[in-house]
Amino acid sequence: MSELSVLQSTLDPFRQQLLQHRLYSQLSQADHLRSFLESHVFAVWDFMSLLKRLQQEFCGSATPWTPPRSPTAVRLINEIVLGEESDQSPSGGYASHFQLYREAMQQFGASTQAVDDFITDLQSGTPLEQALASPQIPGGARRFVQSTFAIINSGDIIRIAAAFALGRETLIPDMFPQILQGLNLEVSGRLSGLIYYLDRHIELDGGEHGTAAEQLLVELCGSCADAWQQARQGAQAALQARLRFWDDIAAELVTPPPTMMPAEPVLATHS
Repeated sequence: MSELSVLQSTLDPFRQQLLQHRLYSQLSQADHLRSFLESHVFAVWDFMSLLKRLQQEFCGSATPWTPPRSPTAVRLINEIVLGEESDQSPSGGYASHFQLYREAMQQFGASTQAVDDFITDLQSGTPLEQALASPQIPGGARRFVQSTFAIINSGDIIRIAAAFALGRETLIPDMFPQILQGLNLEVSGRLSGLIYYLDRHIELDGGEHGTAAEQLLVELCGSCADAWQQARQGAQAALQARLRFWDDIAAELVTPPPTMMPAEPVLATHS
């Protein structure tokens, strides 16, 4: 077996836990799916941050230009960026996958307020941790983004590449598209944008992009046992973070809203 195959086999128990997670069975209700989208959109956003960190490392943007140390890595990363940052939009033109997801949320009636305010804060120069502290952001989403940036900020490019290639969006069980198709009929087609996003996601991340990300990891690790150990740690950390995220969302969906205490009766007084 190749080193990559051995690593994938090691990670399989975590992947199976994710694929069989109870969260998916909770998403057959429209309100639950809206809540899920309002949290998961932050994972769609920070996926791009992982990718951009890899692009910064290997492709660079400084002038004067100098030749990259690995043209193969540059090619693989730039192909992924092209699709993730400027994919075909169903309405014509091009859009990032984050933009497609956000538009799908709006079509379905999910709120984008929390993520929109978060992006606005970042664009205005607010530090990440301060922007994440907003009470609008669900706690599970906040913790997930923090775990992603702990990997990014580690500076360990092999762990970052492994988290990207093996710990992220390739984990979609067969039942999820079926749930969306069924709900789409109930909500008069207002899930068509999300279904398009998911179809593109499966087509690209499960095909071209997934293969390119794995090739990048093989390029980085080669035959170095220590490098593959670092890759295992990065991928496992990403999968464990996703499991915690799914647990957090599932718990939020079954937690009843806080009950209001009845007001104390006001006694009339006479002066």
